Amino acid sequence: MEIIVSRTLSVHKEHEVLLKLESAGLNDELAQRIIGSKDNDLAAKLVRLLQNNGYAPTTSQQRAREIMGKNFFGVAEAMRDFCLNPSRRQLAVLSEIPYTEAMLEECKDSHVLVAVFPLSILEIRGRFNSKLFYDQSWYNKESFANNRGEVAWHLIRKEPALNSTSKTWGEQCILLAENEETPQARVMIYTIIGHFLATDQRLFENVYVRCSDVGSGGYRVSVGYFGSDGLRVDYLWDGRRDSRVGLASSRKFPA
Repeated sequence: MEIIVSRTLSVHKEHEVLLKLESAGLNDELAQRIIGSKDNDLAAKLVRLLQNNGYAPTTSQQRAREIMGKNFFGVAEAMRDFCLNPSRRQLAVLSEIPYTEAMLEECKDSHVLVAVFPLSILEIRGRFNSKLFYDQSWYNKESFANNRGEVAWHLIRKEPALNSTSKTWGEQCILLAENEETPQARVMIYTIIGHFLATDQRLFENVYVRCSDVGSGGYRVSVGYFGSDGLRVDYLWDGRRDSRVGLASSRKFPA
């Protein structure tokens, strides 16, 4: 029986692709390997490599993706959605997931595992349509907004820490477990924007969360209210209680 394949490429486009592959070293032997691959496995791997912008995830990353599902924003997603070209050192740092599989299983529904690259808040804001960020300029010269940070994996809670609204900063911090901490605003914004681009889901749509950063005026930076008018960056005194403000939380790196 003849197998009919639904065509998505024009003959001209197919010819162009074939010429590019041949110029890159595709020969008769390699082509036959693809043709004869069981269950079309080699062709599927080639397509996945193209979808990942040429990046092949490590075994550790693949396992983390299997566990976290849609709550995974890895190297390939960062390259695609943030238009990044990571260095070899950065890829080496991210090659192994620092969290145990047991911790990922525990957090797979409540957290996002995200590969965070050195991008400041202002750099992230500058890469995207203004609709992703509420129109604000107050933090343009703030040091926290210009901090690029380091490349690292982060396991970010998708909601405020439990029962953390309507509390002061000190009261909120008491709620964190020994293996939890409050991340920087840069990491939270990177995660919120990245997760939205990958899943179309808006985290912290109706609430702010305090971050670890302190602005030049001594106020605590908070982010959230990510509605249709964009993500907001605000500030709040540590001693103030507000029903709209909770606490950002992430898992610490294992010792």
